[in-house]
Amino acid sequence: MSDVGQRGLLSIGIFFIILVIAIILYVPLGLVSLYDVVPLILALSGCWLMILAGIRASNPQKYERGPFSTFAMGLLLIAVGGAWLFAYINLLYSLAVVLLVFGALAIAAALKRK
Repeated sequence: MSDVGQRGLLSIGIFFIILVIAIILYVPLGLVSLYDVVPLILALSGCWLMILAGIRASNPQKYERGPFSTFAMGLLLIAVGGAWLFAYINLLYSLAVVLLVFGALAIAAALKRK
């Protein structure tokens, strides 16, 4: 199996683990409500994409999405999931999360060009 196929299989396995974590936090433990399950899955998937960007940076493949693009996509998923989670508390918190992620993305882009 090629390296790209192994990463795809790894990502599917991680996504199933993220689903199991969200279900366990909702059903038996009751730590999150039903409305928080989807944003939690988005935020955890964003964390996985950031880790995947580090894996891709160590071993880049030709004709594959770059590690910076994967990192940025992970940050945006975390922003969407975090803003969705905080939207039930206060919309100002959602705006703060989105602005924080855009600031981190701008810093990462500036350091990338260095």
